[in-house]
Amino acid sequence: MLFALPQLSTLQWTGILVGAALFVGISCYSIYDALRRDFGSTNAKLAWVQLAVLVPFFGGLAYLFFGRKRGRIL
Repeated sequence: MLFALPQLSTLQWTGILVGAALFVGISCYSIYDALRRDFGSTNAKLAWVQLAVLVPFFGGLAYLFFGRKRGRIL
């Protein structure tokens, strides 16, 4: 075995998995929503997608709070 898993309680593992699912969910939704909106230019759309991909979790949150208001649904 390459590494040993730490001995964590069920509650600790649940917290880790819920946190990871929240992280992935926010990032995936931000990318999906940015791709289906019109921002007036392709560069603006690409910038929001890159932010959500390259700055994990906080990039997705920034898009949800600020970017969604700038784009309109196609």
